[in-house]
Amino acid sequence: MKQRGKKGRLRMAVERFDQLGIVLVLAVLVLVASISNSTFYSADNLINVLRSTSFIFLIGIAVTYVLITGGLDLSVGRVMAMAGILSAMAAQRGMPLLLCVGAGLLFGFVVGLVNGFLIVKQNIPALIVTLGMMYICDGLVLIVTMGSPVYPLPDSFKALGQGTVWGIPNVIWIALALALLGAFVLKYTRYGREVYSIGGNRETARLAGIHVGRVQISVYVLSAMAAAMAGILMAGRLNSAQPSSGNGYELTVVAAVIIGGTSMFGGAGSILGTLFGSLLMMVIENVLLLLKISAYWQKLVVGIIIIFAVGLDQLRRKRYGLG
Repeated sequence: MKQRGKKGRLRMAVERFDQLGIVLVLAVLVLVASISNSTFYSADNLINVLRSTSFIFLIGIAVTYVLITGGLDLSVGRVMAMAGILSAMAAQRGMPLLLCVGAGLLFGFVVGLVNGFLIVKQNIPALIVTLGMMYICDGLVLIVTMGSPVYPLPDSFKALGQGTVWGIPNVIWIALALALLGAFVLKYTRYGREVYSIGGNRETARLAGIHVGRVQISVYVLSAMAAAMAGILMAGRLNSAQPSSGNGYELTVVAAVIIGGTSMFGGAGSILGTLFGSLLMMVIENVLLLLKISAYWQKLVVGIIIIFAVGLDQLRRKRYGLG
């Protein structure tokens, strides 16, 4: 018990250190951006950064749950695209807004259920299942749209993605609300404790009476539904459901979650860390744009960040005996 308690305190200390490190890096980036281009501090630019961050963060909240259990979901980007397309097509046919949103979320629910079932019940590695699902959803997007965007959309649907409350876009409020709910569940509920327990030691969690398979399936459902919601909001934001929507989001989201301190090997992570990780990813992108550096460099930077973040995770796990 003493050893377990010691590891728990070490884990908390490491997570706090990670978040402090991210904050320092963000501060440096903001300073560089403000010196190089005063536009960074403009209200429009700050809102754009927060809006872009919210789409990543919205998905990242649920992906945090997946990674804490020791899982992985690479299908979120294409789920995002397909859900947005289904909702947009329903809107074009005059369906009520709630049913349009429900259609997209239902698609996410089914995808998450299939992912979870194949991973848990068929023992297929999460990497293979979600990578395969990514290609399946990509194929569905092309079959349904023939590569063309779905537009125009009704005003009520556009308002969902373009609307604001007190000048702040809806997506930011939605991401904030889900973040508070997600953080509360992780920290104060039995389900949250089960998520951490499964990531820490799956067999021990099973012996403790936790329905490991059920919890694992549920986190994949949450992940796919979060991606679906992001796709619906993105379609409303653009006034069209784009087949290319969400391209590359799977790596950006996973990178943001890992940078935020969530371990790829399970058992550690937080919603707050994911928020800082998401902010870091979007601030880097914004800074590169303001500095007029080619967008092609963004993918290179993301790749370096992913490798660095996973390497750092490995290093700290060995150092603190959390492996």
